[in-house]
Amino acid sequence: MLLQAKSLSFAHPGQKSIRFPDFNVDSGQSLLILGNSGSGKTTLLNLLGGLLSPASGEVVLDGVKINELKGQKLDLFRGKNIGIVFQKPHLLAALNVRENLELAHFFGKKEGQKTNDLLKDLGIAEKAKSSVLTLSEGEAQRVSIARALANAPKLILADEPTSSLDDSNTEKVIRLLQTQASKIGAALIIVTHDQRVKQHIPNFIEVKAS
Repeated sequence: MLLQAKSLSFAHPGQKSIRFPDFNVDSGQSLLILGNSGSGKTTLLNLLGGLLSPASGEVVLDGVKINELKGQKLDLFRGKNIGIVFQKPHLLAALNVRENLELAHFFGKKEGQKTNDLLKDLGIAEKAKSSVLTLSEGEAQRVSIARALANAPKLILADEPTSSLDDSNTEKVIRLLQTQASKIGAALIIVTHDQRVKQHIPNFIEVKAS
């Protein structure tokens, strides 16, 4: 089993502890994590990505307990093995599209996928030398997805990738994520409040605030 989440809980300062359901995801599988705003679903994504440490429980990715890694070891492990598509792209304005992807290779200390091939797969090859400030919202999202995929990670985490999209573009983005995950044999986890995504990923769990 590639990813295991066991007995996870987390408490933001001054708030009640959130307990999350246990689940497993294997390579090549897709999982949807559904929850309303404030339910803790993004907190769960951050726990899975090693961006937060749980109050209890553990996250095991490919046999490694992520929550036991610290500092540079955690950063390097995340860079090599986890690709995160944030709700907002968080692209570096000082770098062009190609350079934003190559930065992922640098931090992950991993050659990963060829940048030109990846941009071509995502339909934005002509934007390789463009400033990220000139991109449309959809193009910026695709660059964000490309950056998450740059190191051919074992786990892809996507936070609300369809929240601002119509039905047609929702389907396109989900298919894009699934196709790319399948291509590199990665597990795909999408965190969202968007019930439409269940049409495309029937395997889901729900997170509810207690």
